[in-house]
Amino acid sequence: MTFETNGFSLDKDAGDWNLSGRTYVGWQWKANGGTTSSNSDGDITSTVQANTTAGFSIVLFTGNATAGQTVGHGLGVKPEVIFAKNRSNGNNWNVYVEAADNTGDYTLTLNGTGARNNDFNMWNDTAPTTSVITLGNRNETNGSSHNMVFYCFNSVKGYSKFGSYTGNGNADGRFVYTGFKPAFIIIRPNATFNWLTLDNKRDTINPLDTYLYPNLANVEASDASYHLDFLSNGFKFRGTQVNANQNGTTYYYFAWAEHPFVSSDGVPTTAR
Repeated sequence: MTFETNGFSLDKDAGDWNLSGRTYVGWQWKANGGTTSSNSDGDITSTVQANTTAGFSIVLFTGNATAGQTVGHGLGVKPEVIFAKNRSNGNNWNVYVEAADNTGDYTLTLNGTGARNNDFNMWNDTAPTTSVITLGNRNETNGSSHNMVFYCFNSVKGYSKFGSYTGNGNADGRFVYTGFKPAFIIIRPNATFNWLTLDNKRDTINPLDTYLYPNLANVEASDASYHLDFLSNGFKFRGTQVNANQNGTTYYYFAWAEHPFVSSDGVPTTAR
């Protein structure tokens, strides 16, 4: 696979993304067109590729397993979501979510099913700032001499929003306000359930119910109990599935807009 200025190109019959006769879906975020910069805001110098208009940055650095060290992220505002991966070994993906924990005390596992985990050693019990992320001493976020990658996000008006809601277990489910019509959402219960993704490419009309579990190798499936509507200013649940709308369960959501064109002030540009 190669990345281009306006998309990506696939190798013939390559691995998991271009086998003959298979149907695929892909979600992409453009950082800074491949242009990186050295960032010395933290104790550890990082290599950052940032798109501050879209609220997204990619952070590369070498860990040192020292709790309390910091690394610059390049967003200019506090990250609300961080996907962290140790590239040098087989550790789990760990996810910081401000809506789940704004103190840096908890983490979620992208490739697991557990609820948020109280682990001081991931983020050193310290929330990110507008310039740096504080690290613990765990391999997952700061392995000694290991190559690390962090994908950092913050909400941008009219383009992306990250937050939480509480399920009601009812077909007349919760409405979640985003301020835009979603194109793609990720949902994670704070319970022992799967991650969930839905989008407007695989389901072109409401209600949506074609889902994938990012933490599993399962094929795509559809189920009316997942029913959900993408609306002009958010999304609303029409089903009672435990991965999205169990009564009393807290859920964390990650949402991006159908029309991701925003001004430098984060205001969406719309057609007349």
